[in-house]
Amino acid sequence: MALTSITEVSNAILKKRRADTLFDGGDVSFIMMAAAMVFFMIPGLSFLYSGLSRRKSALSLIMVVSASNAVCIFQWYFWGYSLAFSQTANNGFLGNLANFGLIDVLGKPSPGSPLVPELLYALYQMECACVTVAIMVGGIAERGRILPAMVITFFWMTLVYCPLACWAWNPNGWGYKFGVLDFAGGGPVEIGSGVGGLAYAWVLGCRQDKELQNFRPNNVSMVNLGTFILWFGWLGFNGGNAFGANLRAVMAIWNTMIAAAFGGIAWCLIDYRLHRKYSMVGFCSGTIVGLIAATPASGFLPPWAALIMGILAGAVCNYATKLKFLLRIDDSLDIFAQHAIGGILGLLMNAFFATKSVIALDGVNTNVIGGWIDHNWKQLYIQLAYILAASLYTFIITALIVHYVDTIPGLHIRVAAGSETLGLDEVEIGEYATDYIEIWRDVMGPVAMHPDVIRRESTLDTITCAVRSQPTLSQEISSCNMHVHDNLHIRDSRMDEKPVELEVLSGRGQARISIIA
Repeated sequence: MALTSITEVSNAILKKRRADTLFDGGDVSFIMMAAAMVFFMIPGLSFLYSGLSRRKSALSLIMVVSASNAVCIFQWYFWGYSLAFSQTANNGFLGNLANFGLIDVLGKPSPGSPLVPELLYALYQMECACVTVAIMVGGIAERGRILPAMVITFFWMTLVYCPLACWAWNPNGWGYKFGVLDFAGGGPVEIGSGVGGLAYAWVLGCRQDKELQNFRPNNVSMVNLGTFILWFGWLGFNGGNAFGANLRAVMAIWNTMIAAAFGGIAWCLIDYRLHRKYSMVGFCSGTIVGLIAATPASGFLPPWAALIMGILAGAVCNYATKLKFLLRIDDSLDIFAQHAIGGILGLLMNAFFATKSVIALDGVNTNVIGGWIDHNWKQLYIQLAYILAASLYTFIITALIVHYVDTIPGLHIRVAAGSETLGLDEVEIGEYATDYIEIWRDVMGPVAMHPDVIRRESTLDTITCAVRSQPTLSQEISSCNMHVHDNLHIRDSRMDEKPVELEVLSGRGQARISIIA
């Protein structure tokens, strides 16, 4: 009898709860989970960028990505969401401050979909914005200062990302009204980060020539780890933009998986044809461009079109990495070639292969027609106009932001040449992703160490003491006509001095020296 009464009370509570809310609990839970998956892309980007860089600047990229995430969260709460999605602004370009500080952002249907409350929609869109700016700040790799990058991040979010998001996704935005098909961010996310990163790198200038010699990623394992964390998070990024636990979300995830897989295969095969090696970095790059191309298109295309898109993205973006040489811009992480070109390709795929049968799977956008498959021939010029507007606006405004921040005293955007040679980990942070100098402490026994090591206080002392205590190391340095010069470095005393990094290890009684370009 008691069990029956408990059941009746529970059923009454659940019935009342369903009557009191406009939203399905499954949809809300799905988008909450998707937002968490998108947040997990931040460490994925950190690991990816860190693995692709030189070892002496690996931690600085982890730091700048992590710090940009914090700045973006503040900006989005402060006024970013309002500038992008306030529903009372009707200028078509940028929102107003009606929702400043998330005022009146709570339980009413969101501007993006009636399936989720606005507060949850704001959270999800914030995570997408954090990923975007984290991609963009990769343009400072190995020569940009962190503090100015954070100032630039705030202004870039306000003046670039928020307008782009308003154009495409705000019901009052000009792109939305124009009929642009952009599912998860080909314009705001991919063109914004890719073209923005290119403009940042252009104003910042190239790295020193000696920093470009014999360049190779310092940790390919981290590149692979970062790629697969990104792949996992991207399922929430693209699937979540259906804003409900529905078939359109499932289709978006399927298309994301297919495009990523075939993008990785295509890129890897092209590299193999040229070098007769299966490049892990190449496979990861191809996988990422497949994910990028799927971002604006995954909720519009049938799966067979996603396969074509993945192959095209892998091939086109592979060759697009050569553009930085033609443009003479040191886009060291290929942000433009991957994100901008991949996003543009995905937007163009919508013009040809978007179909109403996929769009209507969410049960909301039942009247939206696709591209050429649905005989909507004008969709191509709509997509082209949107791509051109987003690209030009992003490059010009980003370049101006970076330039004017650089003129503010104390906010010069680039480190000095000597600091670039030392590495940003040493100069900007004072910590290292891999403590490759100090690791000798763990492998060199105290008996073998020079007595001076006990009172050692600097990395220079570390190298000096280690070299003195090991005759074989001292002889090898002397035979190369080198001498200890400064922290983390040895300089060749010949006229064409080239700084190199020194790693001192000793194991099983065998001392060795490793020179790292």
